[in-house]
Amino acid sequence: MTDLPAPNLATPDADASDLKSARRQTSVYVYEAPVRIWHWTNALAIVVLIVTGYFIGSPPPTMGAGEAYNQFYFGYIRFTHFAAGMILTVGFFGRIYWAFVGNHHARQLFYVPVWRASYWREVWTEVRWYLFLEKAPKKYIGHNPLAQLAMFCFMTLGLSFMILTGMALYAEGAGEGSFFDLAFGWVRYLVGPSQTLHTIHHLGMWWIVIFMIVHIYVAIREDIMSRQSIVSTMISGHRTFKDDDPN
Repeated sequence: MTDLPAPNLATPDADASDLKSARRQTSVYVYEAPVRIWHWTNALAIVVLIVTGYFIGSPPPTMGAGEAYNQFYFGYIRFTHFAAGMILTVGFFGRIYWAFVGNHHARQLFYVPVWRASYWREVWTEVRWYLFLEKAPKKYIGHNPLAQLAMFCFMTLGLSFMILTGMALYAEGAGEGSFFDLAFGWVRYLVGPSQTLHTIHHLGMWWIVIFMIVHIYVAIREDIMSRQSIVSTMISGHRTFKDDDPN
């Protein structure tokens, strides 16, 4: 493999081992297997939660399917929603664990370096790039600064919000004094009436839907227009660079 200059040496997500690797080869191993497995499992769980959550909020008509006592459609929808929610919750805690034991890229999801002026300058550069106001994109080994901000707001904070409100709703069915009531019942007292909790949880679903649409568009756009791989990186774990320009 040919020697290539390192990608943008000033990027805040780079460390000495990354730069040394980037100087030797055309790709850098960024996302470890647990991160990639979590990403795709989480994506599938979110899709299931969105579909079933929509039907929970807007139940489909089932009158033509037979007598009510012969049906369990809504029960299956709720069970699928609860199961996907549990998978998402366990996976999220596993992802938090991996942020401590994995490489430094695994930690990008859980913090934003808001104290760095250089970070906000690069965020603005990325905004301009996505608005087609920059002629060429920069190279990044991990998430670019704008993607890091979006992932933190929509995934770290968004999933935390959905897990807390979702578990609080589940606690209602589990009953007073149950484990879920003891662990998450306090959320209901903070929010107010049960219907309010249902409403903000449902609104949170649309928050995640918006993020998914933008995320898919940006990932495909970057794979086509940027100078490094995006979609394939979350499959192989390797960020592949398309040119040898270090800037």
